[in-house]
Amino acid sequence: MGLLRFHWDFFGPDAPTTAEHFLRHVDEFSAAEGITGQRHWVTQLPMRCTATLECDEQYLKLVRDRLRPKRAERVG
Repeated sequence: MGLLRFHWDFFGPDAPTTAEHFLRHVDEFSAAEGITGQRHWVTQLPMRCTATLECDEQYLKLVRDRLRPKRAERVG
C-alpha cells in the first residue's frame, strides 16, 4: 500500500507549540490504535504552522474519521 500524509493547520503566535502538543496526542492515538511505521513533523510557514502525520494507506479511514485532518495527500 502507499503512504498518505495528513495535515492539520494551526494559526497565531502559539501555533508552533500547539502543533507540537497536538503531535504528542497523535503519538498516543497511534500507539493505542496500532498504527505502525508512522512519522510526523511540524512545518512552520509565514502565516501558519502545519502538523503532518505520514502513515500507511491502510489507516486512511481511522485517521480521517477520528482525527479529522484538514487535508491529505498520497505520497507513495
